[in-house]
Amino acid sequence: MDKYFIIDFDSTLTRVEAMDLLASISLQGLPQKAAAEARIKELTDLGMNGEISFRDSLKERLLLLEANESHIPPLIELLTKQVSTSFQRNKEFFQKYADSIFVISNGFKEYITPIVTELGVKEEHIYANELLFDDNGKVVGFSEDNPLSKDGGKAEVIRKLDLDGDIYVIGDGHNDYEIKAAGLANKFYAFTENVSREKVMEKADHIAPSLEEVLFENKIMSAFSYPKNRIKVLLLENVHPIGVDLLEKEGFTVEEYPAGLDEAELAEKIKGVSILGIRSKTQVTAKVLENADRLMAIGAFCIGTNQIDLDAAQEKGVAVFNAPFSNTRSVVELAIGEIIMLTRNIFDKAVLMHKGKWDKSASGSKEIRGKKLGIIGYGNIGAQLSVVAESIGLDVYYYDLEEKLALGNATKLDSLKELLQTADIISLHVDGRPENKNVIGEAEFKLMKEGVIFINLSRGHVVDIPALKSNIESGKIKGCAVDVFPQEPKSNKDPFESELKGLPNTILSPHIGGSTEEAQENIGNFVPNRIMEYINTGTTTNSVNFPNLTLPRLQNAHRLIHIHKNVPGIIAKINQLFAKHEINIAGQYLKTNEKIGYVITDIDKAYSKDLIKELRAIEHTIKFRVLY
Repeated sequence: MDKYFIIDFDSTLTRVEAMDLLASISLQGLPQKAAAEARIKELTDLGMNGEISFRDSLKERLLLLEANESHIPPLIELLTKQVSTSFQRNKEFFQKYADSIFVISNGFKEYITPIVTELGVKEEHIYANELLFDDNGKVVGFSEDNPLSKDGGKAEVIRKLDLDGDIYVIGDGHNDYEIKAAGLANKFYAFTENVSREKVMEKADHIAPSLEEVLFENKIMSAFSYPKNRIKVLLLENVHPIGVDLLEKEGFTVEEYPAGLDEAELAEKIKGVSILGIRSKTQVTAKVLENADRLMAIGAFCIGTNQIDLDAAQEKGVAVFNAPFSNTRSVVELAIGEIIMLTRNIFDKAVLMHKGKWDKSASGSKEIRGKKLGIIGYGNIGAQLSVVAESIGLDVYYYDLEEKLALGNATKLDSLKELLQTADIISLHVDGRPENKNVIGEAEFKLMKEGVIFINLSRGHVVDIPALKSNIESGKIKGCAVDVFPQEPKSNKDPFESELKGLPNTILSPHIGGSTEEAQENIGNFVPNRIMEYINTGTTTNSVNFPNLTLPRLQNAHRLIHIHKNVPGIIAKINQLFAKHEINIAGQYLKTNEKIGYVITDIDKAYSKDLIKELRAIEHTIKFRVLY
């Protein structure tokens, strides 16, 4: 049986109400413009919600317009730029199903026809009202014989069309629902991409946040492999609003949760989630990932990823992305500030001032110029700290397990022991790998100079806290700054406990090294863009656990993404299936790491559904998806 799609124009096929735009044009420069526009919008909503008769709404709006025939061309020009995003993406649908698509609107043909015929709708399939003009071109009314100028008009038009097949209505107003209410449609889709009307949504058979949702429901190929609103995103720990906004604008369904979740809570919450966004507190364990039935990607809105079981994520075919550079400057600036504060003994003097004590003395207060700064870990942060520190007069030494190029005049030392014995100030910038636990303990503190300044802005577990406390109390460590702790509160409402509280010349901060507005905004931009690129194109650039592949833009093809265990023979089996089904390969890209292989194949659009089933069934397949 044939399928017919009845599509509304205002706020459905276009993002706006055309009469609102016409009001803006026709009332330009008139004193009543603001009041008239507000009343027109109010009348539109009342009519769309079914709270007043449509004819009354239409008549009163036209009277307020002061419109003229000369206003129609600029209106068409503006409306052309306001075609709904998901309709623009799916021009192929309009062209392929032109015989089955009707635009039925209570608006006016004068501006609707040029817009929708451009999409591919047949002119004879456009039903709308028609404006009446006087001899001077002024709009004086509309043809009241047209059924679309009154309530129930759309249903009347459908009845006269006498379409032989299933009818699906896509619209945002009560007058669209009337078609279904009259028993003339199989289903009414409340289209919410541009406007959500509660009273209309309550009566809908299905909510459609995009055209892709309708096409997916009807098993019609769209611009995307699946409706993006079906991709559920869970964001924890107050991810920056810019990140939330980017993901919502992409069309994903986003749920925010302000705090971290423990393992049991997250294991339950992760069900049905496609994208998980966290910061540093949330632990994504193997148990959590076992329950992740739809998870495709994890975004760590921070530098580190040690809170994520990367191996377990890899085995599940879940790509992990972080922001390795976005908060580098913020951490470096905090380190520099704390080095100066501790070397001058400012922190203790400030505490005394708050207690009403005046301790004006130069004793123990020194300049940092000429002091030896020892950096443990010469990654992104350590290297930038090196540059900034040298520029303000520090002599920089560093130690890293990997071979790293020295920046400026920094000196690379061959061992941790040598660095600890050399430095007047020590700043830790190592990663969170398990083997770094207590990398600085009692033995390491003994190697340090008397009166050393010690800073840890890296990971909480890399320092033996009881040993650190003991060396602060003994005076071996003259000043200390710690931003990270082995156990941290899950939220701001939970208490903070540490053996380091109350110690002299010790700055404690609540894991805010990277927490500046600039850094969080940078992270909020960076991580979602990496995730969206992966979801939309398969590109894995900057993934910390997947082979990194930068892919060309998909053009006139379908992209098959095959993630599998890295065992011999998989690529051969994939290509054997392509040969069996006589598939023309437009491009193929492969990369592996120690555990998984990542194969991307772009093929012609025409292929058997059996091919997809057989690709999924290849032994050692972890995940498979299709993009188009």
